[in-house]
Amino acid sequence: MFELDDASGVILVEGVSDQVALETLAARRGRNLAAERVAIVAIGGAQAIGNVLRTIQRRNDETRLAGLCDAGEERDFRRALEQAGLGSYLRRERMEELGFYVCDADLEDELIRALGAVAVEKILARNGDLSSFRTFQKQPQWKGRPTEDQLRRFFGSSAGKIKYARLLVEALDLACVPRPLDGVLAHI
Repeated sequence: MFELDDASGVILVEGVSDQVALETLAARRGRNLAAERVAIVAIGGAQAIGNVLRTIQRRNDETRLAGLCDAGEERDFRRALEQAGLGSYLRRERMEELGFYVCDADLEDELIRALGAVAVEKILARNGDLSSFRTFQKQPQWKGRPTEDQLRRFFGSSAGKIKYARLLVEALDLACVPRPLDGVLAHI
């Protein structure tokens, strides 16, 4: 493995589940990120993006940058990109031109929509978590809500978020990959 200082490209993501999803997708697409000297870096939350961008810019001006964030964190990413001198008055389209993509509403939502609730429930069943999900669905605050919303919250509140990022990406039809995931990998 190479050091981050030696990376020719860096994809900045909020958390480890995003990192796992992109690494899994890259492998499925036949890409060897290590050989390409591309690092996917989980920055520990959107609030860290500004500091991380500054650190990378100080180390190497030639590093290609890209990123992935949730819709709720788009403002933090936009502001950090602007403060790093990568643009001004950025909108989502311009962020994408820079290689920074936004998941609507988040990674889990993108994957659930791409696969469909029935397929996601089958993945839960194969991994022994469907009964836990059924119990979750019975909670008063979640009862009667759309299954997709329940699944998203279930993944967001369970310790299996990282595990399911990999499993959901492995189950994707490669012709139906969520646009932000394919976009960020294609950019870098």
